[in-house]
Amino acid sequence: MLEPLNQLEEEARAALEAAADPGALAAWRTTYLGRRGKVTEAVKALATLPAAERPAYGRRVNEIKEALEAAYEARAEALRQASLAQAWVADQVDVTLPGRPIRPGRLHPSTQTLREIYRIFAEMGFQVYRSRDVETDEMNFTLLNMPPHHPARDMWDTFYTTRPGVILRTHTSPGQIRAMRDYCPEPIRVILPGMCYRYEQITARSEIMFNQVEGLAVGRNITMANLKGTIVDFARRMFGEGRRVRFRASHFPFTEPSAEVDMDCILCGGKGCRVCKYTGWLEIMGSGMVHPVVLKNGGYDPDVYSGFAFGMGPERIAMLKHGIEDIRYFWANDLRFLQQFG
Repeated sequence: MLEPLNQLEEEARAALEAAADPGALAAWRTTYLGRRGKVTEAVKALATLPAAERPAYGRRVNEIKEALEAAYEARAEALRQASLAQAWVADQVDVTLPGRPIRPGRLHPSTQTLREIYRIFAEMGFQVYRSRDVETDEMNFTLLNMPPHHPARDMWDTFYTTRPGVILRTHTSPGQIRAMRDYCPEPIRVILPGMCYRYEQITARSEIMFNQVEGLAVGRNITMANLKGTIVDFARRMFGEGRRVRFRASHFPFTEPSAEVDMDCILCGGKGCRVCKYTGWLEIMGSGMVHPVVLKNGGYDPDVYSGFAFGMGPERIAMLKHGIEDIRYFWANDLRFLQQFG
């Protein structure tokens, strides 16, 4: 009568010792102590025995059930401790190892390009002039020969503020007026770097915010030849000797005459490719002689003084120099892109 119970206990203990992981332990509990487990079925068999055999059978089956439950708890705790010990060994820190070095940071490609532009123009005698990002409508448009309702204002999709007449500058050109008023009547040679803001559709070639570098030179007897020489020299210093530069007639309200500046395509050498739209040329900036109205608004007598101005986008310059085809990379903060510019 009791022999089958003893065999059941031996079988259960052997199976418990063989359970080496939580999954096997859970299966063991279901097999022996579950609602339909072997020990549970042995307890239910008590009702089928003769009355004389029940006391001894009942005591023995209860002893086995309690012993196996205790053995199960002990085995579960042992497996848990073994798992913790294994994890501790795997994750422990060897304090005798040298520390992990802190990797040096990198300059953003836009910042690298800006610094290269600063260096080139500093060698030409230009100094950096900082102007404000939040401007007045008067400075941004009116004093640059674009009075209210002038159609040229449609060239810029402007961010307006809740204060009348206060906007986010659409270009760095209002810095020309501020620089001239600060230095007049002295001759000046300055570049005006800064962020610009336009309410435009974001595409591979345009963003709602971008860097721009304006250049301005004012003095006596400054001519278009000075402008062309400065820009050609810049292009060759920035992109390499032998670069070809061309000037195309254009129109800007604040310069007269005005010109777009193109450079032979870096990627195809002027032969024509997808990047240059098979023309062999890439636009790098706009330029022109400072309009007499703008000179006058800056405090200079246009009958005595003349000047030239130009404007470029450093992101566009970086795109040309490094063969980048999407301007959105500059603002996405994707390390896979940024870490290429060490």
